[in-house]
Order: sequence, then C-alpha cells, then structure tokens
Amino acid sequence: MQLSLLDNVDHGKTVAEHARELRQQLEHHNRLYYQLDQPAISDAEYDQLFRQLQALEQQHPELVTADSPTQRIGSEASGRFGSHTHTLPMLSLENAVNEMEIEEFDQRIKKLLALPAGQTVEYICEPKMDGLAVEVIYRNGTLTKAATRGDGITGEDVTENVRTIRTLPLRLDTDQPPELIEVRGEVYLGLEAFRRINSEKEENGEPPFANPRNAAAGSLRQLDSRITAKRPLSFFCYAPGSTQGISFESQQDFLRQAGLWGVPVNPLTRTVQGIKPAITFFQELQAMRESLPYEIDGMVIKVNRFDLQQELGEKSRSPRWAVACKFPPRQAETVVEDIIPSVGRTGVITPVARLRPVEISGVTVSRATLHNWDEIAEKDIRIGDSVIVERAGDVIPAVVRVLTDQRDGSQQPLSPPERCPQCGALVVRIGDEVAVRCMGLSCPPQIRESIRHFASRNAMDIEGLGEKYVAQLLELGLVHNIADIYYLTRDDFMQFERMGDKLADNLLTAIENSKQQELGRLIFALGIRHVGERTARALAQSFGSLESLRRASLDELVSIRDIGQTVAQSIRTFFDNQDNLAVIDRMLSAGVSPAVAQKKLGGRFSGRSFVFTGALSRFSRDEARRMVENEGGSVVGSVSRKTDYVVAGAEAGSKLDKARELGITVLGEDEFMELLKSPP
Repeated sequence: MQLSLLDNVDHGKTVAEHARELRQQLEHHNRLYYQLDQPAISDAEYDQLFRQLQALEQQHPELVTADSPTQRIGSEASGRFGSHTHTLPMLSLENAVNEMEIEEFDQRIKKLLALPAGQTVEYICEPKMDGLAVEVIYRNGTLTKAATRGDGITGEDVTENVRTIRTLPLRLDTDQPPELIEVRGEVYLGLEAFRRINSEKEENGEPPFANPRNAAAGSLRQLDSRITAKRPLSFFCYAPGSTQGISFESQQDFLRQAGLWGVPVNPLTRTVQGIKPAITFFQELQAMRESLPYEIDGMVIKVNRFDLQQELGEKSRSPRWAVACKFPPRQAETVVEDIIPSVGRTGVITPVARLRPVEISGVTVSRATLHNWDEIAEKDIRIGDSVIVERAGDVIPAVVRVLTDQRDGSQQPLSPPERCPQCGALVVRIGDEVAVRCMGLSCPPQIRESIRHFASRNAMDIEGLGEKYVAQLLELGLVHNIADIYYLTRDDFMQFERMGDKLADNLLTAIENSKQQELGRLIFALGIRHVGERTARALAQSFGSLESLRRASLDELVSIRDIGQTVAQSIRTFFDNQDNLAVIDRMLSAGVSPAVAQKKLGGRFSGRSFVFTGALSRFSRDEARRMVENEGGSVVGSVSRKTDYVVAGAEAGSKLDKARELGITVLGEDEFMELLKSPP
C-alpha cells in the first residue's frame, strides 16, 4: 500500500502547529544550505519535508502564509507590474574614478563636519555589486512587499519574484521582529549561473544576456515568477529604509543585525578609520575582482555613523556621506585575426573571434564570443577589424564595438556558413531563430547529447545506458551516431570499467527491447528540433510509419493539428539531410521496427481532452496518456476552455486552480479509473 505524504504527521498536534513547524524547519535548512553552505540533511529529506508542507497547504488553503517556503516556487504570469512609492527616496551615488577623487571626498566630509586637523572619519567599505537595486519590506518579521529602485521615488512591485530568491528569508529569524524594516540591497546573478543560462539561451537559438546585471534585471522583471524561480538569483543588503520599532547607531550596526536575522550581508564589508585604509581596501578588492563568484564594479565608501550621515544630509539626487569608487573598465583594443564557427552540443554554430592577444585586467585574452551571425552583421565585425573587447562576467570576452575609423580596406566581411564545419552537413536557420544550426545525426560535437537523448526514458527507454556509459562508448570510439547502438556486442561492453557479464547482458537486452518501441517515441528520440513528445505522438498517429513521415510534404505536415510552419520546416529539413537518412536506414537494418499505437476510434474518450496535474500515485503520466489515447482521447499540457477533464493528484497547483476557475470537470485518480470503466 502506498503511503500518503501525511501519514507520518504527528496527530498529537494541530494541523496548524504541524504546518508552522514544517515552515520553520524548511527555512532553517534553507539558510544552512544557501547562506552558510552547511547542509544538515540530504536533498531527498528536504524534498520530503517540502512535499509534506505542500500537501498540508493543499488540503488546508487557510494555512498558507506569506512566509511559507512553498511561496518560493512562483506563480503564473501576471498582466503587468504594479507601482510602489518608496517611503524614503532610493538615491544614486556620486562616483570617484581614481584615488585622488576618493581623497577629495574625505576632505569634503571633514570640512562639512568641521573636524579638527588630524581627526579621521570612520568609514564602512562595501563591494559595489553589479546588479539591480531593490527594497524588501518586512512587517512584523514577514516579507510583505518588494520593489525595484525605479526612478528613486517610484519603483515596480516585484514581490512575487523576490519571494523566489532562496538566499532571502521570507521571515526574519527572530522572535522579536521590528514592526517595520525596509531592507535595501542588490539582487544579482552569480557568474556560474550566468554562464549556464547564456549557454542554454544560445543552444536554444535565443540572444544571450550581455552581462550578469542584464540577466538579473531580466530575471527579476519576468511577469511569470515561475521563470524567475528557475534562475538562482541572490541578494546582499546594503542599507535600511524606513523603520518602526527599531533603530541603529551605524551602518555596521545595521549590517550586523541584518545578518543575525538571516538577511545576506556581503562578508567582504570592512570598517576602517580614515581614508587611507579605505583606499588600500579599494586596491585589494580590485586585485581579487577576477576571483569572485559574482560581478562587482567598484566599492562604496560610507560614513559609518548614522547621526553623522543625517548631519551631512543629501543633495538633490545623492547623499553627501557616500561615494561609489569605480574600477577602471575591463576593456582593451585589439584586432580580429579570424572568425571561426564553433559547433555546440545541440548543433548551434556560434562565431568566435580569434584575437591578437591582449591583456585585460591581468588576463591574456585571445578569443571573444560573437554570440551569433546576426550580431556580426549588426556590429559589422570583419576579419582584420580593430575592435574594443570587454571582459564582462563571461569566460570568453565579447566584442563591444568596431573601430571603423581604423579600416584601410583590407578588412573582410564574413557570411554565415552554409555547411557545418564539423560534419559538412547543410546548416539551417529555423523560423525566427537567430541561431544557425547543424541538424546532422552524425555531427561529432552533438553525438553525446544525441545518444543521451535517444536512450532516455521518454524516448527509446534503453534502461542503464546513461551518461557514464555513453561517455565510455564515445571514449572507446564504439559509436559515432545513434544507429551504432544497435551494432554493439557483448565484447564491446566488456571493455568498460567495472563491467560484469550480467550488466553487459542487461544492457544488450535493453537495446534489443527498444527495437520494438512505439513509433512516437522513436520520432521523439531522433531529436528533431521543435518536435517534443506530444508532437511526435501526433506525427506517429497521422503518418503511421517512419517511411511515410520522411516523405511528408510541408503542406501535409502543416495540416496536422498544433504543427505550424516552423515545426514543419524543421521536420522537413531534418529528413532532407541525406546523412540523417543514412543513419536511420542503418538503424532500421539492425532490426528497429517501431510499433504504431493506433488511436481507438469511437472510444469512450473520443474527441475528449485531458490534463493530468500533481503527483499521481495509481499510474504514471505515460500510463495515463496511453489509457486516454487508447480510448480515442488526447492528453494536453495546459488547461484551456477546450479542456474536458483535469485529473488532479496530490500537490496539484495552478492547473487545478485554473480548471476550477473555468468550470472544467476535475477528477481524482479513482474517479478517472471509474470513468475509464464506464460505457462508451
């Protein structure tokens, strides 16, 4: 018997007490994991606690609180951001671009405070994060609102998105929170996450973010906070706004208290006596800049004591008691010696500039990403051009602009490649994508990803053939495309590390069993651009065989429901590639004979559409889909007015809410099974 997530609830406590206890445990473990890097439980144990809380809140919606960890997952897209007026203006800072200007700032402070000769000022120095300024408002310890800086007076309400930032507490870690505390700080994206997101965007044919700051701003301003939740934004506080029920003597006092509450504070912050130590720290920060896991573009110096800050006052747009000390730009001039097309693991061909080596911030740079061929055309970058290159939070620097006044006529423009530089296949650009892409099944850079996807559970489901074994197949040169999988022998597998007879036999059996996999799974397994599981099943049911599909015209493809011009062109381009056809023919010659699951005409679900949501316990999503399709129905991924039934398991979320809002019939798993048994 399968246990419910709530079976281990202590029934000696009220449901509200148990929910409160779960929230406290989860926030405690969030802080250990995200802020202190000291996890005390495994991911699986954390997930179990989280699911228990979700299940409790699902059954008792009145228990959901603003500080519940379940509120970090984001919600559906809203129409627009509301506005928020700051109770105190969020001012900008004056800049100091060299040490002389920093010393001039110190002299102004001493003059305004009328300090005697030789007396120093206590300053606090903080790394200047290159992110997005926000104000986070806590009332009685609970995060109730968050807004961007905006114009300093009015910002955008981004509360739901800020809730998804896991390093930021939804409730202050104290039994005696102040009535009100406005925490101001910087939302930023770490460099590792920035590189990963940009890599994914480029592989998907999307324009990459220019720098981590743009990525953080773009993530925080998503209308759909579920997208924000998938991007690991972080936060460092730097100042208080309005307060009620608490006061601070200094900036150092505020930061110390904020840290005790669980609000992230940059550990590099330093308090110094006089301007000389501040300048020394500025130099130290500049030296360590390249090794930090996030972007900083300078250092902020503030008068530490709040009473002195109040005495110094403000100008129209900036305080007199603080200055932003800017690092010199990480740019240099060099020459583009060549432009080389580089093929990624998903077939995207990215132009990379080979540069005359130049030193930027102590690092010798000889390559720069050009992102895509549209960017080359837009910036008019040519081989032989003198260019400005910048290191801005990426492993490979980027070309900022071309120095066109230095051209002498010898520079050579470069067009996008017509063939893949790795395998020679014709390259394509599908629909409105900026990416130029190779779709060859035998393209060397794509083989690892191609085989991994082909063998995955939702594709050909070759059990056991995971990342580790795929890597060994490639290292040993045993496969060069997906068809080679079906020609592997026992002796081939016995070359693997720690491979035994039984394991080798199991792999061979899994490969053999996959030969009779459903046609829809095989189509999905081929990795055709824009063809997901649902589209693959529709193609299988419409054409009945791989041979019919490979001969289908654009008009025939577009006539299928949910397949538009872009998807149809992608399918046609894939099957127009002779190398791809050769791989498919070799695979079929090895005995691959996909089965077509015919839709039952006139079944009890004929013409009906279903959405499955939440955690299903009686059957898997795949089994549910087969049961519906065998009865003439269809399974779709989102709820609309055209949906006939929504089947909700445990922890069902926004899809269930939308179904109720639209008046769509909602079934439990048992009710679905009863419907399945009912007369047509």
